[in-house]
Amino acid sequence: MDRRLFIVIAVVGFHVLGLWALQTGLLRRAVELVVPVEVLAELIELPQPQVTPAPPPPQPQPKLVQKPVTPPKPLPKQAPQPLAIADPTPSAAAPTGTTAPQPPAPPMLAPVVVAEPAPPAPPKIVLPSSDAAHLNNPRPPYPNLSHRLGETGKVVISVLVEIDGRPSQVLLSKSSGYNRLDQAALITVKNRWRFVPGTADGTPIPSWVVVSLQFELTE
Repeated sequence: MDRRLFIVIAVVGFHVLGLWALQTGLLRRAVELVVPVEVLAELIELPQPQVTPAPPPPQPQPKLVQKPVTPPKPLPKQAPQPLAIADPTPSAAAPTGTTAPQPPAPPMLAPVVVAEPAPPAPPKIVLPSSDAAHLNNPRPPYPNLSHRLGETGKVVISVLVEIDGRPSQVLLSKSSGYNRLDQAALITVKNRWRFVPGTADGTPIPSWVVVSLQFELTE
């Protein structure tokens, strides 16, 4: 019973709502809104397919007509003109004058060559000497121990001789192999020897000289 009563009330309510809508004009407005939409849909035309126009036919190109080339006319040759030749004989009206003689050219001088002076000759060097007889240079004494041991050898000494003939420096250049023999030679030359000094163009100068002393055992 409740369901049927609800359905009846709903049907009655719809009818009452429809009558009220007619009276107020709502239904007419709905019809006006629907109708123009349909009309507009009919007025819209479908887009027509675009037709591409065909390209115009190619026009014939005009042909080039070559004109004949006319060769140039040869120019007439001109006759050679006579050349004017000067007359070497002076005319009567030409002024006369005297020509002064040209002075002779100065003679060419030969270049003067100046000879450079020759370099001076090197001075004549004479080394000191210890072999002069008047020097009386003694031989170095033979050390006793070296004599008993049989030591022998050669001593080479470099000596700086001053202008008065005295040795200022005595250096051992080569040893005999035995110190006793070397010292005996150095001491004797340094203290007891004299020399003839070396000279340069006859003038005494300090100079070096080499002295050799031999130690040998005699029977």
